[in-house]
Amino acid sequence: MTSQTIPVDPFDLIVFGGTGDLSERKLIPALFERQLAGQFSEPTRIIGASRSKLSDDEFRSFARKAIADHVKEDVDDHEIRTFLDRLSYVSVDAKAGTDFDKLKKAIGKDERTRVFYLAVAPNLFGDIAKNLAAHGLVTPLSRIVVEKPIGRSLQSATELNDEIGSVFGEQQIFRIDHYLGKETVQNLMVLRFGNALFEPLWNSAHIDHVQITVAETVGLEDRVSYYDKAGALRDMVQNHILQLVCLVAMEPPSSLDADAVRDEKLKVLRSLKRINGQEGPKLTVRGQYRAGASSGGAVKGYLEELGSTESDTETFVAIKAEIENWRWAGVPFYLRTGKRLAQRGSEIVIQFKPIPHSIFDESAGPVTANQLVIRLQPDEGVRQWIMIKDPGPGGMRLRHVPLDMSFAESFKVRNPDAYERLLMDVIRGNQTLFMRRDEVEAAWRWIDPILAGWEENGQKVQGYTAGTWGPSSSIALIERDGRTWHESD
Repeated sequence: MTSQTIPVDPFDLIVFGGTGDLSERKLIPALFERQLAGQFSEPTRIIGASRSKLSDDEFRSFARKAIADHVKEDVDDHEIRTFLDRLSYVSVDAKAGTDFDKLKKAIGKDERTRVFYLAVAPNLFGDIAKNLAAHGLVTPLSRIVVEKPIGRSLQSATELNDEIGSVFGEQQIFRIDHYLGKETVQNLMVLRFGNALFEPLWNSAHIDHVQITVAETVGLEDRVSYYDKAGALRDMVQNHILQLVCLVAMEPPSSLDADAVRDEKLKVLRSLKRINGQEGPKLTVRGQYRAGASSGGAVKGYLEELGSTESDTETFVAIKAEIENWRWAGVPFYLRTGKRLAQRGSEIVIQFKPIPHSIFDESAGPVTANQLVIRLQPDEGVRQWIMIKDPGPGGMRLRHVPLDMSFAESFKVRNPDAYERLLMDVIRGNQTLFMRRDEVEAAWRWIDPILAGWEENGQKVQGYTAGTWGPSSSIALIERDGRTWHESD
């Protein structure tokens, strides 16, 4: 089975933070892959912008190394040269506002789609937007892409949105969450709304609970200064995990129009039951990893990696959430994420209720409730657990087995990185997979009371050994309800 690649119109992409980590690991490789797929029309240009004093050739050398390090397939040098010829570089101090005239000259007067990608710290978003406007660089065909985090609280997110919104219209702002670009996340909508099998059962009458896990085996890596000021709740739950909650729980939109989808996601965020005050210790768990072991051997604890003797930043969080509407009343959503956990993986588990009555003798074995497991990474796919008869003579014996579809095995095509899809959606002006302002702020309205409750109650982080599944209290969080965390096979 092959996929069809539809070229996009010619565009200029200006990457602020063009020599940074995100540009090296994700943006340049993603753009190169899209060229290989034949998705670029001519003339398309990519301009790097940062404070570093580089020539065009030095930036191209940076890009060549990024391709060599992060593009898996072998490519001939002609394709690389074609891509590098698209690249140029301008040294710009975004904070001071200097050299924007040089950027204006480099872009020229061509009237084509113009995308400003802000792969920089959020405190620079407003300054860059205002300087782009002041130097006449914002046109009706301009778009701006901003990465998380969008603020540290509702107040800061509102201020940040106001700054960007004073220059760009909402239809020009693309708040990127790379999880929404993953193949399986989009397939969740097709699974629900493209099949008669699931949607009639997708409610509290048939679903016992939902689990969402985003687990990492890595520690701080190169994010020390950012992470200790953020923590797992701000870094992962406020954006990635809540977006997954929305896609699982939302009502069927009237169409795949961007605002139709985002309207339904917003309703979910507004329906999340607030976790206030004394509820925090009962419904949330905070953890911080200590020294332990991973697949690569012994690893340091968080404080050792931080180079400090004290920090109350959580590297793990588990939450029991509820959605107060007719579809989901009484169905708990168990959410967890953490660093230095036992396995790397992201998955959504839909646990169905058991059958009301078993007709089988005890000798046949137990009847286990159906379960749908949607794997986002590392092996994207869908696994539906069902009951069958164990083949062979000798009586009725029941088995719980998976119907397993791995996307890599089922579709003999390369699975594009999320950034490839999202970047092309920006060029097309398709905002379906991007967060609207009111979504971001609604998410913070749910997160802020949790943060306030932790501070009010003095809810400290609990230590857990690196290479495990987090604090023991996170296991108790779900097991006191008679349920168990799903562990990947």
